[in-house]
Amino acid sequence: MSPETVNREAAVSQAQAPQAADGHGNSPAAWSCVFIMLAGALLSSIAFVLANTVLFVAGLGVMVIGLIVGWVLRAVGFGVGGSRVKNSGH
Repeated sequence: MSPETVNREAAVSQAQAPQAADGHGNSPAAWSCVFIMLAGALLSSIAFVLANTVLFVAGLGVMVIGLIVGWVLRAVGFGVGGSRVKNSGH
């Protein structure tokens, strides 16, 4: 392989490597949103199997609440790069 090919391959692999600064949602706001939405999805799934419309709609409501909680926490500084998030350097 020529040095040019090696340099090009190194640049491509470096460009494709995930970076910590990309902000892939590793924050208290994102985790809270995900866990609340998972609980709502679980509730809706169980209600679907049991053919219980009221619980199904309640689960959908919990998922919407999860989105709102995530948005509010991000707005007050608990999102990626937020003012209230302690950066541990990982």
